[in-house]
Formats: sequence, C-alpha cells, structure tokens
Amino acid sequence: MNYFFFIEAIILFYLLVVTRHSYKRALFFTHIFQQQGYKLPVYKKWCFRNFSDVLIAPPHLFVIPLFVFELIKGQFTITSIAIIIAVFGIFSFGSTAYINPEKQKKPLVFTPRVKRLLGISTIAYAFIVYIGLSLGYFNDDFIPDPFVMSFVWIMGDILVPFIVLLAGHIVKPVENYIQEGFKKKARAKIASMTHLKIIAITGSYGKTSTKFILKTLLEERYNVCFTPGSFNTPMGICKVINNDLMPHHQLLILEMGARHPGNIRELCGIAAPHVSLVTNVGKAHLETFGSVQNIAKTKAEILAGLRQNGTAVLNSDDPLVNEMPVRNDISVIKAGLETGSFQVSNIRYGTFGCKFDLSEGNESVEISTSLLGEHNIRNIVQCIATARYFDLRLPTIAQAAKRIEPVEHRLQLKHFGNYTIIDDAFNSNPTGAKNAVDVLSSFENARRIIVTPGMVELGEQEYEENKQLGYHIGTSSIDLVFLIGKDRSKPLVEGLKEAEYPDDQIKVVNSFFDARDWLEKNHLDGDVILYENDLPDLYNEN
Repeated sequence: MNYFFFIEAIILFYLLVVTRHSYKRALFFTHIFQQQGYKLPVYKKWCFRNFSDVLIAPPHLFVIPLFVFELIKGQFTITSIAIIIAVFGIFSFGSTAYINPEKQKKPLVFTPRVKRLLGISTIAYAFIVYIGLSLGYFNDDFIPDPFVMSFVWIMGDILVPFIVLLAGHIVKPVENYIQEGFKKKARAKIASMTHLKIIAITGSYGKTSTKFILKTLLEERYNVCFTPGSFNTPMGICKVINNDLMPHHQLLILEMGARHPGNIRELCGIAAPHVSLVTNVGKAHLETFGSVQNIAKTKAEILAGLRQNGTAVLNSDDPLVNEMPVRNDISVIKAGLETGSFQVSNIRYGTFGCKFDLSEGNESVEISTSLLGEHNIRNIVQCIATARYFDLRLPTIAQAAKRIEPVEHRLQLKHFGNYTIIDDAFNSNPTGAKNAVDVLSSFENARRIIVTPGMVELGEQEYEENKQLGYHIGTSSIDLVFLIGKDRSKPLVEGLKEAEYPDDQIKVVNSFFDARDWLEKNHLDGDVILYENDLPDLYNEN
C-alpha cells in the first residue's frame, strides 16, 4: 500500500508541476488573444507565425527522453522509472519565467470575457486530464503508468493555445449576443437625446490627440462627453454612451478606429455623427487592410455614415482624404497647414512645446500649446475649424489652446530633473514616426537619443518602411540610437548603415526595459530621449 502511495505521490507532484505550466500558458495565450482584439484569424496567424518560439516550447522536448524511458523501463522497477520521469519532468516544466516575464507593459485584464474564455479552457483541459487518468491509472491492476500519464499531460500542455482558440470559437456567439444588447441600449439612448450633437473622428493616426484637442476647445462653451483614451471600438463607444453620457451633455465626441473594412460603418450604425473629422490616410494596419486604398475606403465610411445635412471637416493637405466621396447633402470644411480655411505661419518648437500664428481672413491669433510636431499642428487647425463651426471665436480658441494637454504616450513631453523625455510610445505609423524624429532633431544644445523597435502591422511593406525609418534617423542629427530586438531591428540597422550612421552610436538591446535601465544610469545633463513606439508584449523576442 505504502509502495504504490509513494509512486502515486511522485507522479502527482510532477503532474501538478505540468498543470501549473499549462495554466501559465493559458494565461499567456489568452493575453495574446486579448491584445489581438479577440480576432480569431489574427490570433491563429500569430500562433503559427511564432510556432518555434512559444507554440512548441522548450519543455515539450521532454517527450523525446520520455520515449527513451519507455523503451528501457523493463530494466528498472516501476518506482525507479517513476522517479526518473518525475525528476526530468519537474526540471523541464518547473520554470515558467519564459512564458510570463515579470515586466509586462500591459498585463492581462481579467474582464468577464476573459473569465469565460478561461472557464471553457479549463473544462477542455480537464477533459484531457481525465483521458490521461483513464489511460494511465484506471487499468486492471490500478497501477499508475507514469509514461502514459506524462505523455497525455504534455500533449495537453502543447494543445493549450488551440484550447484557447476553441474557447474563443465557443464563446463567440455568446459575446455577439451580449454586444448586440449593449449596442441596442446605446442606440436607444442616443435616439432619446434629440438635442445632442455627435462628432466623430477617424484617421490612420492622430485620432486620440485630435479628440482631446477638440474636447478642450469645445468645453469653453459646451457640456462635452467624450470617449477616454483609445476607446474607439464598438464596445468602448457603447460603454461611454451607456455609462457616461448624461442628459445635460450637448456634444458627444467619439473616436472611431478600424483594423478591418466595415469597422467604421459598424460604429456609425451605433451613433451616426452630425460632424465627421478625417485626420489623414496613411500606412497603418496594412497587414489587415492590404493597401492604402482599402484604408481610404474604410475611413470614408465615416462620411457615408453622416446624418442628413451633416458636415465633414477634412484635412486639406491629404490627397486621399480630399478624394473621398461626399454626398450632395453634406457640407465640407477643409483645414490644413498648406491649404484650407486658415493660414499657419511662424512655427517654432522648444521645451515649452510649440507656438505658431494662425489667420482666418483679416483676423489673426498666436496659438501656444505644449503639443509637439507638425502633425499635431495640423490636428489643432482641424479642431479649430470644427470649433469655429460651433461658433467659438478665435481669441477664445487661442486661450483654450493653452490648456491642451498631450495625450499620454503620444509625443508627450516629460521633464525629469536634468533631462527630457519625449514619450511617443503609442505611435506606430511611418509618417508619425518620421515626424517624431524630426521633433527630436529640432532640439538644440542637447544629446538627442531615440529608443525604438520600429513599426509593425505594415504587411509586405513593413521591412522597407522600417528601413526608410532607419535611414531617416541616420540623417537627422540623432546622437545615439537604441534598437529593440535583434531580429526586429535588422531593417532599421540596414537603413542606418545606408545613411552611413556610425556603428558605435547604435545599441541593440533585448527589450525596452534594458534601454531604459541603461539610460537611467548613463544619461547626461540636457539629454532629450525619444521613446518611439513601445510595442505590446506579444512582439517581444525571446
């Protein structure tokens, strides 16, 4: 009795270690699924693209010695083979540090949807465990077979990403039903507020910054409700409408994002705008859109979704925006730096931010803001055009502009004692990245440093766009370049070399945290450090 209990205890402890490993993998892949917006095809593609790194992990190689142990088990007692398998197995599956690193930029959020996914994944994994117990333990002699049980548990561990995928398919109809209920409630609330004017903003980049700029200007005269942060999905918009929109609000400002054709049409179906702003069309999410033309068509959905006799405020400097089809009943206001309703001149930057002169007809004001970058000036001008549509005077707008705060992680100027950081961590498009480099290079009498992993989700153009970014950095008076990820930084390095940038001024590190730690120890007085596009954890290199 004690003999078999000893064997069972050894095997049980080993299987608990494997189960713990499987649980950590389930959290990891659920986190990836969440970061991919719960899009099943995108998650599946990511899994197979990272097959050799995480789908088949180093501990799974234990199946090879496991078969060896099975072949030679006749030369050992069952106790000996159980101990050998348990020791090797615990050694293989004991560490989970490579699955979930201690430092995560955006940890897994345990939303109700995640809890449902994990619940179904647990049931599926428990079924595999039951198979392992049935085959390895409940035999005629009730003697545990460590080989069979270990093999089934390891197979269960390997299958974890597919279990998460299966759980995603199972909960999808439930999630669709829940989401449709939220949409119905939001549409009903909008319909009941007949006095409310809805302003919708879209574009390849600058949506969130434009939203906060516009909110700051319009609050001078109106009660404004707006979506916080990057709430630009159907559920994000519904959450704000259902929970935050109140009867006293006069304006609702919505940011409308898209990763696939039809996304903005869906958002307009929830809250059809009276005024639509299109900031630009650029190379963002090319991996899902396929071409810039498809991006333009999708962004144009915000014009098609305008209410009757609505108004479109368009970036007059962007040819793809100007070519968007506009209904005959829609009024169009064009605003930009080179063309449009306003004239912009005398732009200057500094640690104070930015100042420029703005004229409309015979009236002129100086706009002073803490925002940086030419693209932000263009966003401000477009927001001024919208504010003028809502009858705000230019002097009032100029006063309000002083209170505009940078959006977190978007060319956000931060002062830390004797050095300055430009935090552009949430920027991942070619135009915005190059503008950020230009902003950094405009700082004088300082050591200019950039930290970047490059850009993602650019499809077939990703390598070339990153190479061009590297070349741009190399020709922009940047003093020190930190690149994140040996493999990911290859096109950036190639571009830097083409620009004949000195090798001793390039440092390639494994993570954002490595670069930050080095800079905290080695920064000099007056340094200006640009953090350009801090990628989500799913892009980490092992």
